[in-house]
Amino acid sequence: MIHNDISAILHQTNQIIIGKQQPIKLALTCLLAKGHLLIEDVPGVGKTTLAHTLAATLGLTFQRIQFTSDMLPADIIGVSIFNRDKAEFTFHPGPIFTQLILADEVNRASPRTQSALLEAMEEQQVTIDNQTLDLSTPFFVIATQNPSHQLGTFELPESQLDRFLMRIEIGYPDAEAERALLSGENRRDLVKKLQAVITPQQLLDLQHQVSTITVSSALLDYLQSILRYTRESGHFQHGLSPRAGLGLLSAAKAWASIDGRGHVVPEDVQAVLANVVSHRLVVKDEAHRHNWLETMIQAIPVP
Repeated sequence: MIHNDISAILHQTNQIIIGKQQPIKLALTCLLAKGHLLIEDVPGVGKTTLAHTLAATLGLTFQRIQFTSDMLPADIIGVSIFNRDKAEFTFHPGPIFTQLILADEVNRASPRTQSALLEAMEEQQVTIDNQTLDLSTPFFVIATQNPSHQLGTFELPESQLDRFLMRIEIGYPDAEAERALLSGENRRDLVKKLQAVITPQQLLDLQHQVSTITVSSALLDYLQSILRYTRESGHFQHGLSPRAGLGLLSAAKAWASIDGRGHVVPEDVQAVLANVVSHRLVVKDEAHRHNWLETMIQAIPVP
C-alpha cells in the first residue's frame, strides 16, 4: 500500500517536472521524513512549479510568499487588528497558516523576517500577543533561494540553515526534457488540472510508516562513523550535530521506503548524505572542497 501511494506521487509529479526524477525523489524523501526543504538554484528552473505540483498531488492547502527586502514578520505570521465594533483585537492569520508553504527567494528578506519563518518551522507554532497558535498538520516548508552571490540577498546563517532537513538543486533540463517543455502544454496550466492522489491524512500515515522502518545496529554504527568523521577528520570547521544525525537517519528511512524496502541499507544513507549535510558543513581545506563527499564515503568502512 505504501509503495503504491509513493509510486502514484512520483508518477504524477514526474509528468509535470520533466526529466528531474532525482530532485523529485529527494523532495519527496524530505517530506516523508517530516523535514523542510531548501532549494537553491538559479531562477526559472522549476522550483516554484515543483512546490505547486507537490501541493496539488498531495491534496495539501498551499500558500506562496514572495520574500522581499521590506517584508515584515507580520506579513508571514499575521497581525492583530483592533475591531471597533467588538472593542477588541482580532487576529488575522498570515500565509504561514497552511499545510505547504512556498517561501520564495527567502534570502531576499531581512534576517529578522527570515528568523520569523524559521522559528515557526522549528516550533510548528507561532505566538501572537502572548497567545500560542498551532500551525497546520502536516506542515511542510519549501524555501527557495538564489545563489548567494546574486545582488540583494541576505545569506542564511548556519544556525538557520540547520532547520532545513535537506538542500537540493534542480538544475537545467537536458535537451530532450527541454524540447518537451518547449513543445508541450504550459506547466502552470497542467498543474491547475491536477487531482490529488492521496489525502493529507494518508500523507501522515505514510510519514508514520516511514518512521517505523527497521534500522540495524550495524547501520547505526555506520551512521555514527559518519558523524565522528566530520568531527575528527579536521576537514570541516565543525562536525555534524546530533540533530543532523537524526535527520540523516530519517531521510535514509524515507529513501529506503521509496525504493520499496522495509529496512535501511548503507546505500540509502549514501544516497541522501550530500543533500542532508552539505548545508551544515563548511570545508576548511580548498583541496577537499569538491571531493569531500567521495573522500568521506571511501574513508568509512561499509558494514
